[in-house]
Amino acid sequence: MPKRTPPAPSPKARLGVYIAGGAFVVLLCAFVALSWWQRPLVDEALAEADDVPPEQVWIPGGSFVMGNDAPAHDAADERPAHEVIVNGFFLDKTEVTNGQYAAFVKATGYVTVAERTPRREQYPNADPDLLVPGSAVFVPVQASTDPREWGTPHPPWWQYVPGANWRHPDGPKSSITGRKNYPVVQIAWTDAVAYCEWAGKRLPTEAEWEFAARGGLKQQQYCWGGDVQGQGGVWRANTFQGEFPHGDTAADGYAGLAPVAQYPPNGYGLHDMSGNVWEWCADWYDSKYYTSAPKENPKGPAEGEQDGTQPQRVRRGGSFLCTDSYCRRYVPSARDKNPEDSGASHTGFRCVKDKSQ
Repeated sequence: MPKRTPPAPSPKARLGVYIAGGAFVVLLCAFVALSWWQRPLVDEALAEADDVPPEQVWIPGGSFVMGNDAPAHDAADERPAHEVIVNGFFLDKTEVTNGQYAAFVKATGYVTVAERTPRREQYPNADPDLLVPGSAVFVPVQASTDPREWGTPHPPWWQYVPGANWRHPDGPKSSITGRKNYPVVQIAWTDAVAYCEWAGKRLPTEAEWEFAARGGLKQQQYCWGGDVQGQGGVWRANTFQGEFPHGDTAADGYAGLAPVAQYPPNGYGLHDMSGNVWEWCADWYDSKYYTSAPKENPKGPAEGEQDGTQPQRVRRGGSFLCTDSYCRRYVPSARDKNPEDSGASHTGFRCVKDKSQ
C-alpha cells in the first residue's frame, strides 16, 4: 500500500508557525540585548580588579610639631601647634586605586554607601527626589566663592548626582574603565574602613597621617619643603590652577583627578600626600581637639563635632580642587571633615598596617 503524503499545512497554520517563530526570535534578541546592556553595570568596574596589593612604606615614628601657629595662617582648628609622638607604622605608598578597590568588591560583594538607597529617617529634611542612590559630584560652574552670593547652604559647584558611586564617579554616564591606577573616589568613611578590615589594615590616625605627610621635615609649609607649588615650573602635587571653580588650566599636567604617583614623593617615599584626593583618617573631628590632645599616639576625641545633624570624621591632604585663591588645604597641617556616610568625587583613602600585624 503506497505511503500517503502528509497534507501540506494550511496557509493559516503556516502563518501561525511564522508568527510563533518570529516572536521567539524577537524575545531572544530582546533577552540578549538586555543582558548586554545590563552587563557593564555588573562587570565593567570589576574588570579593572587588580590583585596586587598596595606597596607600603615603613614610617619610623618619632616626635614632631603638629598643627600650625603661624600668624598668617588663619585656620583655628590647627591651633595650638603642639608636640606629638607616634610609633612607627607601615603606610600605603599611594592612595588606594580603582583596581585595588575593585579587587575587594569582587572578593566580597561589598556595596558602598553611595550604591545604597538612603532612608528617610537618616535624612529627614532631604528632598524626596534625592532619596536615591548617588553621591556628591564636583561640577565646574561660573560662581562666586563668597558664600553670601550662593543662595544655598552648599557651594553651587557641588551637586548630588543620582547614580554617582565608585564605579561611576561623576554620574551614571561615567566609568572607571581604563582608570585602574586612578585613586578610587566616592568612598565614604564606612567604605574605607570595610576595605581596610578586608586587607588586614586600618585607617591612619590624624597624627600618623600628618607625621607621614611631613616626610621627616620640621615645620615646613608643604609636604616637600618651602617652595611654592609651581615655582620655577615645578609641580609637586595635583591641585587647581586657574579661576576656581570653573577654569582649571591643568598647568600641573591634569585637570581633575590624576593617576596615583604622578608627582615626586615626599621624604618618606609617599606619593600624593598633598592634593589629588582627600584621604580619610580614623579620628572623629573636633575643631578644639588640639587644646587637650595627648602627646603620645593621639587617636582623636571620643565623639565627633556635629555639623548639622551628623558627627564628622577627619579628612586630610587636600584634593585636585585645592587652590591658593580659595581652598589652600593641600598643606600638611590642614584639617577637613565630613560625615562618615558621605563620599564625594574628590575623596579617597590609604591604609596603615602596624608593625605587629
